Amino acid sequence: MQPIPALLSTLLLLPLMLPGQPQLLRSVPGSMDKDGTCRCVVHLPNNSVPLQQLDQLQSAAQELMGKYEQQLSRVSEYARSTEDQDDQVLEMNGILKSRNPTALASSYESPAFNLLYLELEGAQELVAQLKAKGRLSGAGDLLYQLQSQVANASLTLKLLADSDQRSFRALRQELDVLEGRLSKCERENKQEEASIHPGPPLPPGSCAHGDLQKVSRPLVVQLNWRGFSYKAGAWGRDSAPSPASSLYWVAPLRADGRYFDYYRLHKSYDDLVLLKNYEQWKVGYGDGSGNTVYKNFMYFNYYGTNEMAKVDLSSNSLVLRRPLPGATYNNRFSYAGIPWTDLDFAGDEKGLWVLYATEESKGNLVVSRLNASTLEVEKTWHTSQYKPALSGAFMACGVLYALRSLSTRQEEIFYAFDTTTGQERHLSILLDKMLETLQGINYCSSDHKLYVYNDGYLINYDLSFLTLKRRLPRPPAKKPSGARAPPKAVKPNEPSRP
Repeated sequence: MQPIPALLSTLLLLPLMLPGQPQLLRSVPGSMDKDGTCRCVVHLPNNSVPLQQLDQLQSAAQELMGKYEQQLSRVSEYARSTEDQDDQVLEMNGILKSRNPTALASSYESPAFNLLYLELEGAQELVAQLKAKGRLSGAGDLLYQLQSQVANASLTLKLLADSDQRSFRALRQELDVLEGRLSKCERENKQEEASIHPGPPLPPGSCAHGDLQKVSRPLVVQLNWRGFSYKAGAWGRDSAPSPASSLYWVAPLRADGRYFDYYRLHKSYDDLVLLKNYEQWKVGYGDGSGNTVYKNFMYFNYYGTNEMAKVDLSSNSLVLRRPLPGATYNNRFSYAGIPWTDLDFAGDEKGLWVLYATEESKGNLVVSRLNASTLEVEKTWHTSQYKPALSGAFMACGVLYALRSLSTRQEEIFYAFDTTTGQERHLSILLDKMLETLQGINYCSSDHKLYVYNDGYLINYDLSFLTLKRRLPRPPAKKPSGARAPPKAVKPNEPSRP
């Protein structure tokens, strides 16, 4: 018989009072001593099972508390580590923004950032496990707070990454726009320098230059001689490299924009401007505005066919008709917004050309060099440009230049094909226009100008090409001042004879 403290007796008797356990105890009377302490006598059975259960319960409780404290310390370490890494990420972002904005994307794709995500997910799982194993009401509130803090940290980290990714994409777009503006500015600066320092003027018919660099603003000469209603047509100079020839020709089409029936010839530019001393001829069988003049012959598409026509300007006589093999006609593959331009003739320093399309090329532009005397095709090149998507084209030094319309007041020379090398390239040379539609674009190798028919008006452009730097002859090497010429061999004197 011995006294048992209240807490120990509670823990001791707890497993004996649980449901399903044999009722080994019963109520017993107690007495109070003179100090006011309640005392009772309990007779314990000889069975040692309750004491063993008590020991197991105490061991389990201590183990659970140890694990709880250990996991709680790990959660605290994770929280501190997360805060430190957040500070480091913000600091590094500030440094990267000041040095290199393009590095923002990689900062949220690094292994350290992914590891931080994994650690936060592990912390969430750990808190959930602790909450599921917890049995004490006081620890439940602490676990709930920890779980909320870890979830908030994970959400904040995700929002930070998403926000910076959006900021990076917007910044990337702004950089692309700025790079485009910078490239355009550099290109315009080079063109401006080329126009300020153009170098010596090119001799007529010379190809001793580089690629096309710039086109001047349009010079309006006058309205065509038939009037404003005749919006379609062509005009220019003899495109052959002959500086002695100053012949100008003007060929407006009928008001329907197709039928070529009259043309005028002027022997000088002054005669053209003053509308005097001209010869006017009637043809009556031309089709479209693809005309050109080369070596005092006019070349054009014979009406309603795929035939090439050659007219002697001295007598206005048709000297030759020849079909162009495979060429489409009757407005099958004309330029964009310019009907009846199935065959487009051009002349330059390298000869006579015709630009057209075939069914085999699926409408892509085809370039053929012609024998100016017989109109036989000497060689053909195929391009990658769909002819109905182009607004026009011309030849200069054997290079095809294609145009497209950007607006009602601007065109762009965007494509070049070199027939010498067979190489194509893209470029961007802007070309202003007075009215909406450009027709009959003809290049003259004598003055390096473009002659264009612009909705009834005769206009021209100056072309600027890249000047090739000439290599100066290297001066002969000078001998060092201190060097001496090697001594000449001295012939020994023959012994004198007595």
